[in-house]
Amino acid sequence: MEDQDIQSLIERVHKADSAVKLLTAVRSLASSGHQKAIPILIEALGYNNPGAAVAAVEGLINLGDMSVPYLLEQIDGYNYGARAWATRALAGIGHPSALDHLQEAALTDFSMSVRRSAAKGLGYIGWSKLSGLKVAEGQKKAIETLFKVLDDPEWVVRYAAVVGLQNLAVSLDEKSLVKSIFERLEQQLETESELGVCARIQLALQEIEVLGGKI
Repeated sequence: MEDQDIQSLIERVHKADSAVKLLTAVRSLASSGHQKAIPILIEALGYNNPGAAVAAVEGLINLGDMSVPYLLEQIDGYNYGARAWATRALAGIGHPSALDHLQEAALTDFSMSVRRSAAKGLGYIGWSKLSGLKVAEGQKKAIETLFKVLDDPEWVVRYAAVVGLQNLAVSLDEKSLVKSIFERLEQQLETESELGVCARIQLALQEIEVLGGKI
């Protein structure tokens, strides 16, 4: 896409004078896949327009790793709504540089939907982008965080933690870490009160045994 084309899409966002026009403009910009769209998509996270924010998040996730520095650079200055949407984008991208932020969000954010997104995102970090020692350290941090999230008062957040732990377990090479996840999920199954979470734990345990083969 030519620079003049992306600039035209950006101008449409800034000139939108209704919620519908803004949503349409953000969707068009998000679908461009152009790096110059990133700052404007991030700007859209703070608009009082959930539809536009969803479109912006999807666009940022599709743009992938190139979105991450922009998101992390500004995240402390966002209003809460924008910060929540940015967390969802970072969780969807899964870049390891967002690990600390996702940990904090999974444990402390007051919105259960943000905690849920962050918890799931911790299970989908692209560890191959880190060097050896940092991989092991990062994986341990993610696992320890998700173990704590299993105590979250909201069942949907605990469910997301199970999903994250399962994905971590089947992708890990370190047997001791896989075993610790398996054992922690077994413990959770004994105390979990929500049937949906129990069913998801059982599935995770089966998948870890079948696909992991490392315990």
